Amino acid sequence: MSKFTITPRTRLRRLHKRGAFDHATVHAIIDEGYVCHVGARMADRQMVQPTIHWRDADTLYIHGSSKNGFFAALERGEEACVTITHFDGLVLARSAFHHSVNYRCAMIFGKARKVTDDTEKMAALEGLIERIAPGRWNEIRQPDAQELKATTVLAFVIDEVSAKVRNGPPVDDAEDYALPVWAGVVPFELRSGAPITDPGPE
Repeated sequence: MSKFTITPRTRLRRLHKRGAFDHATVHAIIDEGYVCHVGARMADRQMVQPTIHWRDADTLYIHGSSKNGFFAALERGEEACVTITHFDGLVLARSAFHHSVNYRCAMIFGKARKVTDDTEKMAALEGLIERIAPGRWNEIRQPDAQELKATTVLAFVIDEVSAKVRNGPPVDDAEDYALPVWAGVVPFELRSGAPITDPGPE
């Protein structure tokens, strides 16, 4: 099983058994998510911006307006931290201290590369559409030159990354298992609803 190299920034300082550095776990967490949070310095302040993401092999893409000030900071080479998190359940223990949540998260460090080649940009945007709605790219009107110009696509190489996973029931202190308190997991899941047809212009 191939693994990412552990660096000083990705090395886990505690709860090491929850850590994962294998490609399969990291890619699964990235691919199941639709929204990532990108943190970096923007001018005189720190900034975290949520945005949709998608992956092609070991490259993670995000996109936004060409006038996006945060994206401009990333283009200038600001170091970024990208996180993707899945909330899988509430872990209700018999003691306050051992309450927790089940989750899966990935954290990627690195600098963004602006996609400037129109062929690569178009392929990346096709990857976005096919990621959220397989088969749709060939059904819709594709971006024209002005729309491509108005859109910035940034790419992050996924190489300095770690994942952390917590699953399973609560882990109480031995003496607390005798307490007359319900304990267990309340699962959470993200799911789509029935499609709502666009009524068109009023």
